[in-house]
Amino acid sequence: MQPSEKLFRQSCEFIAGVSNKDALPEFNLPEIAFVGRSNVGKSSLINALTFRKSLARTSHTPGRTQQLNFFNLGGQLILVDLPGYGYAKVSRSTQATWQRLMRYYLKERANLKRVCVLIDGRHGLKPTDLEMMEMLDIHAVSYQLILTKKDKAKAADLEIIMANIEQVQATRAAMVPDVLTTSSHGALGIDKVQQALYDLAYPAI
Repeated sequence: MQPSEKLFRQSCEFIAGVSNKDALPEFNLPEIAFVGRSNVGKSSLINALTFRKSLARTSHTPGRTQQLNFFNLGGQLILVDLPGYGYAKVSRSTQATWQRLMRYYLKERANLKRVCVLIDGRHGLKPTDLEMMEMLDIHAVSYQLILTKKDKAKAADLEIIMANIEQVQATRAAMVPDVLTTSSHGALGIDKVQQALYDLAYPAI
């Protein structure tokens, strides 16, 4: 078993769900946050990474994650499930509240090592994804793109999407070069995401 897999097979416990900045918990552990458009498969990815079926709640109704959810992975890493964005049926006031909280968290969180920005492998980058990337660039927060639902995407479409990402990447200062491709079904690419996050928790000396 690879050390990265061993890490993610450890106990992973829900610590807190936060809807305002004053309630943000303090940890002395590195944090990894996950964000993406609603229905991008964020909860499914978190469950697949941690070898669970229901650690992060999945739903056929987009926009169910309505707070910042913190999970403690084996006392070694904090995983943070951020609210999805770009879902029209959520009120504008609610979206604005989420955005303010996420902006504060992303700007002020000292232990935040990386944000995993999930992109639907069927559709590629959307304006809301670019807005999120812009915010991360402005605040100099390291982020990495993870394409989800590869099993549902056509190979030709993926090639176009990857080419577009390469063009965009040239202007993104805080973006990690490697783009990971995954599918929660069959755990496709999950090991590579685990390894990337393991390297953040245990950087090479």
